[in-house]
Amino acid sequence: MDAYLQRIGASRSSSLAELHERHLLSVPFENLDTHMDTRIVLEIPWLYDKIVVRRRGGFCYELNGLFAELLRHLGYSVELLAAGVFNGEKFGPPFDHLTLLVDGAWLVDVGFGAFSLHPLSWTSREDQKDPFGVFRLVEHGDDVDVLMNGSPAYRIERRPRSLAEFVPACWWQQTGPESGFRKAPRATLARRDGRITVTNEKVVVTKNGHKTSTPVEDPAAAFLDYFGIHFRQSSASGVLRQL
Repeated sequence: MDAYLQRIGASRSSSLAELHERHLLSVPFENLDTHMDTRIVLEIPWLYDKIVVRRRGGFCYELNGLFAELLRHLGYSVELLAAGVFNGEKFGPPFDHLTLLVDGAWLVDVGFGAFSLHPLSWTSREDQKDPFGVFRLVEHGDDVDVLMNGSPAYRIERRPRSLAEFVPACWWQQTGPESGFRKAPRATLARRDGRITVTNEKVVVTKNGHKTSTPVEDPAAAFLDYFGIHFRQSSASGVLRQL
C-alpha cells in the first residue's frame, strides 16, 4: 500500500479528500486492455500489478475496486455499491458501474471518468459544489440518483456488494458488441484546471472550461506520449478465447 500511495503522490496521513483528488490526478480512466486482447481480472493482486506496478489506469471495476482496498488498509469502512449509468435516455443495469460508500458518509468515485474531484456527502440532498461541477444526490425509491450539473449520471443501489459480483458485468463490458468500452480505445486524466483525453482519433484538452481538439495520426504514439502506455490495438478474438 505504500507503493500505491507513492503512485498517487499521497501519504498515510492524507485525508480522504486528498486521497481522492490525488488518485484522479494520477491514475487515468482508460479502456485500452479491452482493445489489446488482455483479459481484465477482478482480483486485487492483478489490479495492483496493473495500476501500481505497471502504472496503468483502468475503468470503474478496476480503479474503485483497488482504491477500496487502499482505503480499508488505511482504516476506512468501505462498501462496494452497484450503479446503473444513465445513457441519455435510460439507466443501465445496476452492475454497469461500481462506486464506493466510505464510512457510511461519503460517496467516493475515482472510476467514472469525468466526475467530482472530491468525495460527495452521502447524506446531503442539497447541491454540492465541486471544482468539477455541481452535484446532487436524489432519493429514488430504495435507490439514490446522482446528478451532475442537473443531469443524471447514475443510479445507485444501497445493497453492499463484493468485487466478485461485478465479474459478469466486467466480462460483458470487455466483449459485448453493445458495450461502449468496445467502440474505441480511450484514456482520460483529470487536471486541476481541466482534463486531457486521448482516443484513436483525437486529443482533447480542456483547460479552464475551454476545449481544444487535435487529430491523432498515430494512436500508439499518442497514448505513449500522454500517458506512458504502450498500446497495440488488436481484435477481440484473444479476449473471447480467454473468456
